[in-house]
Amino acid sequence: MTYPVQMDVTPDVSAHFDEATNTISYIVVDPATQHCAIVDSVMDIDYAAGRITHDHADAMIDEVRTRGLTLDWIIETHVHADHLSAAPYIQDALGGKIGIGSKIMVVQETFGKVFNEGTEFQRDGSQFDRLFEDGDTYRIGDMTAFAMATPGHTPACMVHVVGNAAFVGDTLFMPDGGSARADFPGGDAGELYDSIQKVLTLPDAMRLFMCHDYGPNGRDIRWETTVGEEKAHNIHVGGGTSREDFVAMRTERDATLKVPNLIIPSLQVNMRAGEVPRDENGNPVLKVPVNGL
Repeated sequence: MTYPVQMDVTPDVSAHFDEATNTISYIVVDPATQHCAIVDSVMDIDYAAGRITHDHADAMIDEVRTRGLTLDWIIETHVHADHLSAAPYIQDALGGKIGIGSKIMVVQETFGKVFNEGTEFQRDGSQFDRLFEDGDTYRIGDMTAFAMATPGHTPACMVHVVGNAAFVGDTLFMPDGGSARADFPGGDAGELYDSIQKVLTLPDAMRLFMCHDYGPNGRDIRWETTVGEEKAHNIHVGGGTSREDFVAMRTERDATLKVPNLIIPSLQVNMRAGEVPRDENGNPVLKVPVNGL
């Protein structure tokens, strides 16, 4: 597939780092129209106390309002397993449409079973305003953005490209961070390798914005690199690493990784587009499946 890359378009990108989950959320602005999108927002949770707050989302909402921006889109690069989305909270405050990859339906079917969801839980992606297919385009002001399907970490992963900026979700980390795990239900290390290679066909000067950074070897947190830097220096796929070697490395490495701390609340909320599930009395409640993951 040929994607509509526009390297002469430079969106303004504002990053918001969430220290609790090592997540970076973005406000992506069309300078010409002051319209914007928010990518991979975070809702705060004290899981032990069962308390949800919105400090991180409020900071992004305040920036949008202070700058006089108009929010067109709230984009989820995938169903995150390590933080909760604040998409509906932001939408209530600012408007905009919530979008995710169409393979969300595969994720909903898989984890609907894990969490023993009843028939009232729709598994058709209808909780979202837009389900993107590979190559679909959309507008942020006068800028044309497009979605690239990049499965492997999860089936619904997509990289969103806006001019000379690409928001890679968990498909790639900074060059010294490597790549995301591929051992969640529906994940596949071979598919992840293929997806990374697709991303690396973008122009070398394409700016890449990470969804997470953990400061390997004690360095400061960073979230922006380029396709050229990843091709040359990524510790998992740089320098022409073969698919076979990548799959072997990823499989061995994933077997040593712990389950993310917030996977249980994150999946329940994020497969609902950021809505917290409710019991029969309408009270927000989260389930804990035993030996289900």
